[in-house]
Amino acid sequence: MQTLEEKIGKHESDAMLPEPMIDGEHDYGSITSKIDSIVLTNKFAPGWIFALMLGMGALGVMVLTLAFLVFVGIGLWGVNIPVGWGFDIINFVWWIGIGHAGTLISAILLLMRQRWRTSINRLAETMTLFAVMCAGLFPLFHTGRPWVAYWLFPYPNALGLSPQFRSPLVWDVFAVSTYLTVSALFWYMGLIPDIAGLRDKVKSRVMQVTTGMLAMGWRGSVAHWHRYESAYLLLAGLSTPLVVSVHSIVSFDFAVSILPGWHATIFPPYFVAGAVYAGFAMVLNFVIPIRKWYNLESFITDKHMDWMAKIMLTTGLIVFYGYVMEAFYAWYSGNIYEWYMMYNRAFGPYMYLYWALIFCNGLVPQFLWSKKIRLNMLWLWIISLIVGVGMWLERFVIVPVSLHRDFMPSSWGIYNPTFWDISMFVGTFGLFITGMVLYFRFVPMIPVAEMKHQWHQEHDEAHASAGGGH
Repeated sequence: MQTLEEKIGKHESDAMLPEPMIDGEHDYGSITSKIDSIVLTNKFAPGWIFALMLGMGALGVMVLTLAFLVFVGIGLWGVNIPVGWGFDIINFVWWIGIGHAGTLISAILLLMRQRWRTSINRLAETMTLFAVMCAGLFPLFHTGRPWVAYWLFPYPNALGLSPQFRSPLVWDVFAVSTYLTVSALFWYMGLIPDIAGLRDKVKSRVMQVTTGMLAMGWRGSVAHWHRYESAYLLLAGLSTPLVVSVHSIVSFDFAVSILPGWHATIFPPYFVAGAVYAGFAMVLNFVIPIRKWYNLESFITDKHMDWMAKIMLTTGLIVFYGYVMEAFYAWYSGNIYEWYMMYNRAFGPYMYLYWALIFCNGLVPQFLWSKKIRLNMLWLWIISLIVGVGMWLERFVIVPVSLHRDFMPSSWGIYNPTFWDISMFVGTFGLFITGMVLYFRFVPMIPVAEMKHQWHQEHDEAHASAGGGH
């Protein structure tokens, strides 16, 4: 029989043990076979083909829109004077925000040694890549001459051209290109062990050569793992400040101006919180149906859903605090232009969009205080969808609603998006969906090597707990 001290020690050990992230139905071998089988199968599910065709159809709409845009000019869009920025900048900021959850889940949670990131980090990283690609299209074509976009880079040239570094557009070029480069390296680095696993299983000669090249000679030796973990940790450390810096720089597009509604020091943290908020909402919009479709509930568990919902609630409260502070600053400043900016948002021509924004981003997320709501996948998916809409409305309120009535009533105007504004936005969804659907089918959507490492840790901790060790 155990002594009282042994029983107390075992109870304390159980209390210290973290909750398992992988359901007990899996062993070491089944983790690999379950995840890799999605990639290795030769069958294409009808639902997957439908999603691919839907994405490619929308992508075709974007290609058509861009062709018209290049030949006709940005007069196709609804931009005018005074609203020189419209859907293009709204969607640029929105898509950049979507891409922030991937870096947060992958880099910051890795540095904080949060195990629960393992099941969702690769999906979020992939979303980052395609979201940043979608975002980059808008400022590129908004310049009106995308074929000379390389002028924005400081390259040696006979004409003596140099970028105007006081322009926020140039800041965006460097911030977004750096973010895309580091995110792509981080994503690919995490893929190398899993690509090597596929290399040893595929039967097709073409796939053997392709995966062999992409695996970069990986053999799983101790030296390989040491270098891999060192490089992965360094990239995580490099990616972490990018989460803060990129969307802070995007917010400077507005904050450096003197326009009421833009000239605000709260914008950098406000935009970063909003980006993480929108990013987690999009991750949930993808994860919830995907885990059901591919029967991955034992890897992406309800605990993962619960934690992501809590982060979304936390960042949502920060964003809502920002809305309250905007109104407070307008009142406390005593500036008639700032006061009128808030009055125009709440009671002007776009008042319905402003109150829809408050409903979507301020009121609806409060349901996430309830654990029953957080663990109800249908309600969580609907709330995430509403949050995504709300964050888009926030960008609409910031951009055209601030521009259409500035200091002089004689320059007031109204902004109405055209068919081409909408088709461009729909087209970027086509690019995003097409990329994500191909990823689900041809790349292990959950990192196999990390999941097996986590299974080992949990298995060893369970044995230690059962034996009364700490």
